[in-house]
Amino acid sequence: MNTGEDIQGLRKIVDFTRLISIFILAIHFYLCCYIAFKQWGWTAEITDRLIANISKTGLFKGVLMPKLFALLLLAVSLVAVKGKKDEKIQKNSIIAYLLTGLLLYFISSLCFYLYAPPKLIGVLYMGITAIGYMLILTGGGLLSRLIKNGLSKDVFNSENETFPQEERLLENEYSINLPAKYRLKNKVRDSWINIVNPFRGILVAGTPGAGKTYFVIRHIIDQHIKKGFSMFIYDFKFDDLSKIAYNKLLKYHQNYKVKPKFYAIDLENPKHRCNPLSPEG
Repeated sequence: MNTGEDIQGLRKIVDFTRLISIFILAIHFYLCCYIAFKQWGWTAEITDRLIANISKTGLFKGVLMPKLFALLLLAVSLVAVKGKKDEKIQKNSIIAYLLTGLLLYFISSLCFYLYAPPKLIGVLYMGITAIGYMLILTGGGLLSRLIKNGLSKDVFNSENETFPQEERLLENEYSINLPAKYRLKNKVRDSWINIVNPFRGILVAGTPGAGKTYFVIRHIIDQHIKKGFSMFIYDFKFDDLSKIAYNKLLKYHQNYKVKPKFYAIDLENPKHRCNPLSPEG
């Protein structure tokens, strides 16, 4: 299963594979540029014995063999690279990175044919090879992301989870009709959420900023004032809903048989008040 632990474990394997690739390349640098390292004073007897035993495996025979093996491990590590959703990847950039990187990675061996001090040869060889390695890493990562994006067009299985929804507007004298959109067969279609009997109750829940007022409440206020209902609206902090109701009342006041009045009750500034327990209230 594609759980968090599986993803974490895969990431560790990928990182470890890449570290092995870098480790092989580092040993290759040490063996090929040993004279330069010795002149810099970066050699030790125990290190020489350890690397000598490793080199007996045949992996570090010649210049080409270890570089090919390091490149193979790098390619394996790039298979599991995960791409970003919104990243725009250019094929030309990938080709440029890979070709330039491969050219520098392998052409750096020509540095050993230069008539120059060992230190200079070592710096040039390791520098050019490292730059080529980094370019291959960058281009390979982009290529892996491009392939994955092409293979997973519908990564969330959205196409198989869509179904036809109500596209008819079903109205009556009490109904609340909420306009909506949904996706079907890679097309965005218009639909309606028809609440034909709102007296059964409507529960609107959501965190601040979720869109409760925009998608539901403002349509209820608009449609019920348009149909001639009286409304009692409570604003928790700001007078957002009251402003909507007031403007809709100005727009639809001609739909009322009796001209309605608009009252705003402010607990901090009580202009209008009544006692609901008193018959005269």
